[in-house]
Amino acid sequence: MKDIRKISALALSAMLAFTACSDIDDMLPEGGTLTEDQVTESFEAVPELTAADLTAMYTKMFQRYTGLPNSTRHDDFGYPTECISNDLNGADMVCANSGYNWFSVASEYSDRYANYANPYIRFKYYYNQIKQANDLIRSIGDEPTDALKPTLGQAKAVRAFDYLNLASHFQFNYQVAKDKPCVPIVTEEEIDFTNNPRASVEKVYELIISDLDEAIQLLEGYKRANKQNIDQQVAYGLRARAYLAMGKWTEAAEDAAKAVEGYEPYSLAEVSVPAFCRLSDHNWMWGFFSESDYWNNTLPCSAAQLASFSNNSYTSGVGMFKCINALLWNKIPETDIRKQWWVDEKLNSTLLDAMSWDGHSGQDLAKYESQNKVAFLPYTNVKFGMKEGAGSIKNDNDWCLMRAEEMLLIRAEALFMSGKTEEGRNELINFVKNYRDPNYTCEIITAEAFQNEVWKQRRIELWGEGFWVYDQMRLQKPVVRIHGDNIYNWPDAFAFNVAANNGYLLMRFCDDELNTNSAIVDNTDGTQPKPGENADLLDGVTD
Repeated sequence: MKDIRKISALALSAMLAFTACSDIDDMLPEGGTLTEDQVTESFEAVPELTAADLTAMYTKMFQRYTGLPNSTRHDDFGYPTECISNDLNGADMVCANSGYNWFSVASEYSDRYANYANPYIRFKYYYNQIKQANDLIRSIGDEPTDALKPTLGQAKAVRAFDYLNLASHFQFNYQVAKDKPCVPIVTEEEIDFTNNPRASVEKVYELIISDLDEAIQLLEGYKRANKQNIDQQVAYGLRARAYLAMGKWTEAAEDAAKAVEGYEPYSLAEVSVPAFCRLSDHNWMWGFFSESDYWNNTLPCSAAQLASFSNNSYTSGVGMFKCINALLWNKIPETDIRKQWWVDEKLNSTLLDAMSWDGHSGQDLAKYESQNKVAFLPYTNVKFGMKEGAGSIKNDNDWCLMRAEEMLLIRAEALFMSGKTEEGRNELINFVKNYRDPNYTCEIITAEAFQNEVWKQRRIELWGEGFWVYDQMRLQKPVVRIHGDNIYNWPDAFAFNVAANNGYLLMRFCDDELNTNSAIVDNTDGTQPKPGENADLLDGVTD
């Protein structure tokens, strides 16, 4: 008899709802357990079960109040919490130092404290979703039927996505630290959770690549019902991210090309108004559709914490606008439409021209104040629109997990770094010139300078979408928020730079993991940065 496991009362109830009682009686062996073969048979007989488990796995990404038990925290809303925290850890997203700022711990780097809620939420989110994926993988087994292959492929891909993100937090770049401890590996196999040491970076990436290799095979020919699910092209995109982090340039370029096939970036016209809020947009490859009854009229969500046009939010209501660092904004050419994704120091942006809020239109909208809106701050983002338009109380914006532009930028960098310098440069020029800045040129010929140029484009293009930590760690770059004594738009408490090799960049394990898993040796190097510290550092982009 193969692996024996218990079937919960909930699962049995679901099975009874869909299957004749006699069939269930025939399946159940003595003792109320099912063999692995019988588990698979039950899922084949009742596909609704795997569909429900698959939905539950994806729901973890955007479910409110799942990071902490019995939580109603307004910074606990799934993967977007991670993305906003990532960008506020970086150099390019600025937010006020205020008691209304639920993410101040990320800006000041106190999110390294083991007993703080923010790092706990970000750690537990990934492992909660890994558990959902592992449960699916275990239930389906190693020899899925054709009907179950797409579900198994998605579970493998989601697990790889989670470990890829975790790896960026807990250890330095794969190319310099692959032998160093990263995070504990938890798969569908039996383990002792109380004695599960950190696997090396190399071992974590071996699992990531293995899962994505399998996912790509299993998802062959799968046509997804909607873009909330992972298909083969998204799996290629995830593997392109992994190969990019590993410095496997040829593989990253090839996978990015396969991922983006058939997708077109936002046009110049499409990004000349606030956007980035609809899963249906043609360039979104993977994302989350936020139904109005899920995030509607709530504060713990991305629209209330990131978008600047919600009439029911921390951003507009109390001035917790997410702004761009003026150092980066000043590097964007006037001919680049993305310069307008943020208002300037006088609160102007052409993206406001066709907008209105409570009868206030155009540039007046930025200065308009009401009971639920304060005036914009200099460099406030107007990149993220609202599905229902400015002034909406429905915080039901969708969230993008992967889009065509990211894949094109991966391909440009990977081609150049693999030795195909002309192809890589042309890939970058074609994207920026055709879709963002008609005057763009690039004559760079050195690898380091080209990586810096692509990083600049990524920092501008993907601002607010959660890529800062991934890029900074893989490129081994310092966090540069200020230049010497120059005037900056950071609050004084957050105005510092962090060296690329500072051990404080590595996340600490939360108390829950440290207390449960005796084999964990925590990250302890470095010290929390102080205001004004390391003001002479440069990053190759904002110099």
